[in-house]
Amino acid sequence: MNAPAPFVQAMHDAAASLRLPGSGLAWLDAARGEALHAAGERGLPTQHNELWKYTPLRALAQRAYVVGDPGAATRPIAAEWLPLPQVPGPRVVFVNGAFRADLSQLDALPEGVRVQSLAAALHDAPEPLRFLLDKHADAADDGFTLFNRALAADGMVLRVAAGMDVAEPLHVVHVGVPAAAATAWHLRSLVELGEGARLQLIERHVGLPETGHLANLVRDISVREHAHLDWTIIQQAGADATLLRCSRVRLHDDAGVDLHALELGGKLVRHEVRVELAGARARFTSHGAFVLHGRQHADMEILVSHMGRDTFSSAEWRGVADNRARGVMHGRILVQPGADGADGSFYNKNLLLSPDAEIDTRPALEIYADEVKANHGATVGQLDDHVLFYLRSRGIPLELARRMLVRAFCSVALDDIQPAALREHCETLLAEHLPEVAA
Repeated sequence: MNAPAPFVQAMHDAAASLRLPGSGLAWLDAARGEALHAAGERGLPTQHNELWKYTPLRALAQRAYVVGDPGAATRPIAAEWLPLPQVPGPRVVFVNGAFRADLSQLDALPEGVRVQSLAAALHDAPEPLRFLLDKHADAADDGFTLFNRALAADGMVLRVAAGMDVAEPLHVVHVGVPAAAATAWHLRSLVELGEGARLQLIERHVGLPETGHLANLVRDISVREHAHLDWTIIQQAGADATLLRCSRVRLHDDAGVDLHALELGGKLVRHEVRVELAGARARFTSHGAFVLHGRQHADMEILVSHMGRDTFSSAEWRGVADNRARGVMHGRILVQPGADGADGSFYNKNLLLSPDAEIDTRPALEIYADEVKANHGATVGQLDDHVLFYLRSRGIPLELARRMLVRAFCSVALDDIQPAALREHCETLLAEHLPEVAA
């Protein structure tokens, strides 16, 4: 029998030595033990797993991360990482995977909005979390998801009461800073919007270039009848960071989720978004852009399952890669039996700015119902020489013309972000991150 990879062995060693929040609860200990056993059997995903086909993990598997950062509660961070002065609102802050009450600002939360760290919720009232944490492994769970179930030491529990229309956006900030060694942390979060509730969630990832940490985030989002979530992700993780996210979103009757994402940072980043349009007339839209250079690798998986009648989904993503960067974009629309009247679309356009860059795009449709409208499309190409010639003929220098075209190409994914101040902030970040476009 082959010895487990160093990453897998490090996770097992940590499970044997760490005392996690909620330890001693029989049901939670059993769930963690089962998840750890399943993770050991399955190991890390390989390229035989269709959802990981273009994201090799050989180098990561050889890294023996330290699990958890004991000094996270006191590590200083750059003050400018926290506020978005353009978009005020309460905030929840995690540093190297640990909730920081001293950096968070939750006093202004209205009655009816409850935010807790997972560690505090397990200490104060663990039983309501049982339905989230006491789950058996299924075929969709890969090794990272299972290690998260076994080792999650913190996270966010957010509940919005029925009928609440939260005026200000809630900011969730994940910060990575240097520690004594390359660290892995596992966060497990729950977001629940009650019937008719409305919330804007702004999720940010920031960090220093030299961190080299691994963040493994798993979250479950439940949007009840007639509720709506406006969710914006701004990802600027440190240049050497590994950021793995799995978000499972379930929408009930007449519920809606609008997702906007700007993916800029990290060495290896992945976001697997699994959406279940379980209720009649549920709606999900996603617009995103990733901009990669150097040897960055980004893997975006948008997996939408239409289950209720007359459901709607729409996705439009843009990707840019230069140097030896690699992007992966997978959009799957699955229309389940009985989901008559479903309307789903997925479009992905990509630009390659270097002969060594690569973007793999895989739109897919699976339809098992009647009276369905579904379509998809994907392109990979280079900048249009005719448009460049037109801009140069108007006196615009070549380099500036190229950057203008790349920026306009990506900005399409940001056009619907509200408020305008948040959209302008994202456009500024995009402009600052655009790679140099060689002639």
